[in-house]
Amino acid sequence: MSITMYDAASEAEEGEAAGCAPSLACLLIDRDEAERLATMLKAIADPTRLQLFRLIERAPQGEACVCDLTACLGLRQPTVSHHLKVMTDAGLLDRERRGTWVWYSIHHDGVRRVRQILDPAGEPEPTENAAA
Repeated sequence: MSITMYDAASEAEEGEAAGCAPSLACLLIDRDEAERLATMLKAIADPTRLQLFRLIERAPQGEACVCDLTACLGLRQPTVSHHLKVMTDAGLLDRERRGTWVWYSIHHDGVRRVRQILDPAGEPEPTENAAA
């Protein structure tokens, strides 16, 4: 019985090896760029940060004051400021100090870089026939 199982496993492995074609181009992104993108993705992956990001993105003037964001989320100012700092350091937000308060807006270049990694060029768009 163990011989039969071994033979079946050997045949499966041989079939997989024969069907495997070396078509992988091994086109890697630069390691430093990969680390920067990973930092961005980690920053936006937090639920509170994602909520903050959406609030800023949908703000009437495209920017929001930290004082307004604390009221929306029901969190204290130091907590909100920490999350905003993480996203700013990751390149997702821009900040501008106006008097006592800091205003945040979306850093579009950072968002574009994240979109590029999530929706790589060369990826074919789905067609209507493919969905049918």
